[in-house]
Amino acid sequence: MTFPFPRAVAVTLAAFAFSLSGAAAQSFNDRQKDEIRALIRDYMLSNPEIIQEAMNELERKQADAEKTARAKALDELAGALADSPRAIVVGNPAGDVTLVEFFDYNCGYCKKAMSDLEALMKSDPKLKVVLRDFPVLGPDSIEASLAAVAAKKQISGDRYWEFHRKLIESRGRIGKERVFAVAREMGADPAKLQKDMESPDVRGTIEETMRFADALRLQGTPAFVVGKEVIFGAVGNEPLKTAIASVRKCGKAVC
Repeated sequence: MTFPFPRAVAVTLAAFAFSLSGAAAQSFNDRQKDEIRALIRDYMLSNPEIIQEAMNELERKQADAEKTARAKALDELAGALADSPRAIVVGNPAGDVTLVEFFDYNCGYCKKAMSDLEALMKSDPKLKVVLRDFPVLGPDSIEASLAAVAAKKQISGDRYWEFHRKLIESRGRIGKERVFAVAREMGADPAKLQKDMESPDVRGTIEETMRFADALRLQGTPAFVVGKEVIFGAVGNEPLKTAIASVRKCGKAVC
């Protein structure tokens, strides 16, 4: 049997259900409590769509809360994301717009996004790109990021971009061994690389990225920050290009 109650009644009934275990339950005897529980159960079973509506509303509220928290974090971190002394910068260091990529060397979508990033830098000489190692895909990823950040002490400028590209385009799992192999190809000293990899400075760089990612509510890679907007996933060249153009036009990723 379907109860002809409006949805407001369902909400009220749900509130009663919660109250039965609290102080308000003192005004009901055991028989009344059982009747209320049965009424709520029958109504929910007859109108199961209410449960989905409640879940949808919860998800909407959570998404709104995340959006608000992310916007606040972007305001607070704007300078650090672009200009932190720990940042690995490729493209034009003096560029008028900054694109920050959070990536993992073992992320398939990051590999896919590599060609988009390269095309953007070739077509836009005024673009500053900041690479943020965000190793979320296991121990191999963590070791790869530590080694790659350490390699920056020996491989700099355009050569670092080449080093980064070779790593991203590598087949199979990327860990410390693969990073060391590519670094050696580019003239890095493995002994120094190992020492730098274990330094507080290198570990501090990864920890800083983790703090930024946590503040921005990032849960995967790749994720791009343009202006005060986070763009999730390997979205392709055009959405990133459009966001960069919008920042130049009005200071926001979406004008």
